[in-house]
Formats: sequence, C-alpha cells, structure tokens
Amino acid sequence: MYNIEIPDDEILKKIETPLMHNFVKISSKEDPTKFCIMPQHFADNYLERIKNMEIFEDDIWVVTFPKCGTTWTQEMTWMIGHNLDYKTSLEVQLDERFPFVEAGGLTTLIPVDTFEKTKNMPRPRFIKSHLPLFLLPDQLWTVKPKIVYVARNPKDTAVSWYHHHRNLHGYQGTKADFIEAFGKDLVLFSPMNNHVIDFWNIRFQQNILFLFFEDMKRNLSQEVKKVMKFMEKDYSQDEIDKLCVHLSFDSIKNNKMVNKEGDIKYLMETTGREYNPQNYTFIRKGKVGGYKKELTVEENDILDEYIKKAEFEIEYQF
Repeated sequence: MYNIEIPDDEILKKIETPLMHNFVKISSKEDPTKFCIMPQHFADNYLERIKNMEIFEDDIWVVTFPKCGTTWTQEMTWMIGHNLDYKTSLEVQLDERFPFVEAGGLTTLIPVDTFEKTKNMPRPRFIKSHLPLFLLPDQLWTVKPKIVYVARNPKDTAVSWYHHHRNLHGYQGTKADFIEAFGKDLVLFSPMNNHVIDFWNIRFQQNILFLFFEDMKRNLSQEVKKVMKFMEKDYSQDEIDKLCVHLSFDSIKNNKMVNKEGDIKYLMETTGREYNPQNYTFIRKGKVGGYKKELTVEENDILDEYIKKAEFEIEYQF
C-alpha cells in the first residue's frame, strides 16, 4: 500500500529536533505523487492502524495542515456541536474533548496511545488530524462523516510552523533552513500544496466543509454560521455573538483549556528546557499577513515559487 523511504536531502537533517526526527517519506504505491513526511515512529506504530480505523457516521473530523487555525476551529466546532456548553469547554481540556489521533506517532515522548484514546472516545467522536487525504482512514470515504477542513496561505503557515518547531519541538536551526525545507516539501506533514488541493477538489461533497483561516479572521460570525448550517444546528444571533467572544483571539489565547499551556510545559521540560510562558504560547499571533515582518527577500521568494506550483488549482487567500 505504501513505499517508505528516507529522502536524500541534507536539509532534512538540519531541521530535525529533539522531539521530531528520523523523518521518512511515506508515499502511495498506487500514486507516488501522493506522499507525506512523517517520523519513522508514526510509520511503525500508527500508519496502518489509522488507515484501517473504524469510522462512524456521527464522527466529526477537523483536518488541516498544521498551523492553519486547527485549535480555533476545533473549539468552534465542538461548541456548536455541543449546544454551546461553556461549562465543559472551560473545565475540560480540548485535547480530551477533541483528541489528535496521530499525535502519539510524532514522538516517543508522548506517553499516551492517541489512536486508542481516539478510537475509544464516546460517540459522537470529535477527532483532529493533520494527515493528508491519502493517509486518513479508508472508511472516511465510504461512511462519510462530517469533515471540516481549514486552509491558510502558505507564507503565514510556514512562519507559524517555524516558530512552533523552534519553541515547542526544540528546533535549533535557522529560519532560512526551515523555509528552504518547507519549499522542498520536507517539513513534517508536507507537502502543504497537495494537502490543501486534495481537499479543495472534494469540497463540494455533502460531508465536506472547506474553510479559510483568513475568512475566519475577517468575519468570524459568518464562518460560525457556515459551521452551524453544516452541523445542522440553529442558534440565535445573540448566542452567535457570545460564541464569537468566546472564540476571539484573546479569549482563546488565555483559555487554559484550549491554549495547550500544559502540553508546552511538559514537552519543554522533558527536553531539558525551562518553560517560560512569556517566551512562547501555542496560540501565538494569529494574524493575516504576519509573514511580511518576518520573511527575508530570499525566504519570501522561495514561498512565492511554492505558491506558484498550486495557483492553477487553488487560489490561496492573503
């Protein structure tokens, strides 16, 4: 079903981290253009189990390439699907309510089998994944549960993914090396273009809702209404307004049930680093166009070329 090989590119070694290393390229035997960069640990312990996972019609999935508004969308989707249950959302960690199915395959430092945890969730299960379409469970395409997909422009995504690697995964390399690897489709979960395009091409299927991070930033109320309709929920405008306050950037960033502060502290201390919330938060800036202040001319050019590869299939928003 899959070919698994080690990519022959020196840049891959440069972007390894204490948490994420031993990267392999997992590709489809049927279509070698479909591939994904993942740790060997995932290939050995999670790949086949996720592919053969039992899916239920009442599952709700949020799928994104990393750093495209995943956590934000999870909280929005969970709240809409649970009748605006603020009490639980403020008392129970998002990862408990909405687990990340392949997380345990990314590093041996995660002490939980996240596949088993997700599989055994009480229904309806709310499930997060960053996996590309071809690595997701086969039954998603026969059972057809609801899937919310979120895309973001690659420049902001790459910058945010770089900061995530540096501050959470312990990446010690340069931004230039990371952007080069991103442009070569050699960072974790790459390639982004294929990830987005595969879902863009099925966006009109009844069980798929395709959103853009930029639309959520520009008009959150409008996007909330799209998710409500998709999930067959009906709330008043006052309830929608209250939910938008709950989902505002400052609220999400300071919500300890959502901002992953505990995960950051655990991973940093496990890898011998001092945790300081003033230095890094998982919900970092959440801006549209923040890349303009961070990318060099050379790094911007690399990502311009990357975007050109996809421009005839999807028009990213900026």
